[in-house]
Amino acid sequence: MYIYNELDQQLIEQRAEQFRDQVRRYLAGQIAEDEFRVLRLQNGLYIQRHAPMLRVAINYGLLSSQQLRALAEVSRKYDKSYAHFTTRQNVQFNWPALEQVPDILADLAKVQMHAIQTSGSCIRSVGSDHFAGVFADEIEDPRPWSEIIRQWAALHPEFAYLPRKFKIACTGSRSDRAATQVHDIGVHVVNNDAGEQGFEILVGGGLGRTPMIGKVIRDFLPRQELLAYLEAILRVYNLWGRRDNKYKARIKILVQSLGVEDFRNRVEAEWERIKGGELTLTDAYVDRIKADFQPPAYDANAAADTSYAEKLASERDFAVWIERNTVPHKVAGYRAVTLTLKDYLKAPGDLSDVQMDEVADLADRYNFGEVRTTHEQNMVFAHIKQADLYPLWQALGELGLARPVVGTINDMICCPGLDFCSLANAETLSVARQVQERFDDMDYLYDLGDLSLKMSGCINACAHHHVGHIGILGVDKNGESYYQFTLGGSAAEDASIGKVLGKSIPLAEVGDTLQKILDTYVEIRDEGERFLDTVRRVGNQPFKERVYAANH
Repeated sequence: MYIYNELDQQLIEQRAEQFRDQVRRYLAGQIAEDEFRVLRLQNGLYIQRHAPMLRVAINYGLLSSQQLRALAEVSRKYDKSYAHFTTRQNVQFNWPALEQVPDILADLAKVQMHAIQTSGSCIRSVGSDHFAGVFADEIEDPRPWSEIIRQWAALHPEFAYLPRKFKIACTGSRSDRAATQVHDIGVHVVNNDAGEQGFEILVGGGLGRTPMIGKVIRDFLPRQELLAYLEAILRVYNLWGRRDNKYKARIKILVQSLGVEDFRNRVEAEWERIKGGELTLTDAYVDRIKADFQPPAYDANAAADTSYAEKLASERDFAVWIERNTVPHKVAGYRAVTLTLKDYLKAPGDLSDVQMDEVADLADRYNFGEVRTTHEQNMVFAHIKQADLYPLWQALGELGLARPVVGTINDMICCPGLDFCSLANAETLSVARQVQERFDDMDYLYDLGDLSLKMSGCINACAHHHVGHIGILGVDKNGESYYQFTLGGSAAEDASIGKVLGKSIPLAEVGDTLQKILDTYVEIRDEGERFLDTVRRVGNQPFKERVYAANH
């Protein structure tokens, strides 16, 4: 992973001390509330329903074991001994005291972590494929390119006050595991007909109040021009994006209002003006960044192990976990493992300080000291030798992180909702528990097959409900929580926005409604047909008739 140099380290340490002085002056009444709001958002600090919330950057979802231990220590020392891992591959602390936030940032700086630009109208995050470097179909590991973009975006003076928040995601495979099409910019590594490597660029994806799928504005961009082209996109957005209405300020609205051709023409004109200049990527610079992302020292004899096959044959629960929570690796004798951060007793994505410490220890023992976060609110060990899979499974089981539910509705994505967020309109965590407890028969879940369930507590869509195979949006009706269902969404390479099923459902009926949807699917699916494909084939009508039959 990328290691900060002396200037990087100096920047984040100085930024932490700068914020310490700003907090001191604010608490002393020397900085007004409106002025401090801008300053705290630049340092990832929100004011939530019960307490401040600090969002810490995990660049493209990559953590070292040392950094994970630091997060565990922060949760013990300054919070309530847990952290929340989000759909943006970042981590949030929900209970820090305002006066202690500068101490948190100073402690995190010691392990090359920070909260800079995790909020505000700036480039907030650069996401990537959590299985980068694992699959054989990958054209190239996208993480070095994500790091190159991060370095360009960090504290970019021209883009510190964009019309609205901005997010970028990169993938090196046609199998989109980074949800690039619902980001403001999606970057795909591709090869052209001549065999040259470059990028396909998408713009204008996003969820929230007006969900949209990103649109391709350049089929092939030479790799040396990546930053110049991104700069051109951001300049067009900064100049023409709306600032009079925050609901119409995202780049997706600008692309829609101008039309793709007009937007593309403006970007291309700006790119022609600046390309070939100081933003041109040299081979030497790219190679220097790539040097920090070299593959680990794999065991050349890993595939010779026989204990793995023996355990698969003799331990059914282990075999089920392998099938559900692991994927093949391009290196013989290895697999990548998903750690499920979905527990009945905690919010999806929550991890205790003890669990974080133990996961860090397991990463050192089995995974070259590396941990990855995913936009599905889980974690990944990307390089597990097959001989180590059985002891790792046992250890994860003791930590409650081995539930074999990946890809099922029990692996649901969920925002904190009304329990924590000041923007939320409805409860989510109690509904998540309701769903997980009701649908806990593993044979039933596996029979349903690949099925993503995503639930947001407000229209901001932090849980990406629009692109769930089944999406649930919490809404407020006269002070009570109601839930609107959508069907047919996807965040993968076949990206689509789900369609609203009908009127919203009371909290007490969410479980029954979900059961009716699933029963309908089981009855009408073709053999081997995924839920998503069934919805696309028949539409919402059969599901709508079942759900609302009693009201007709």
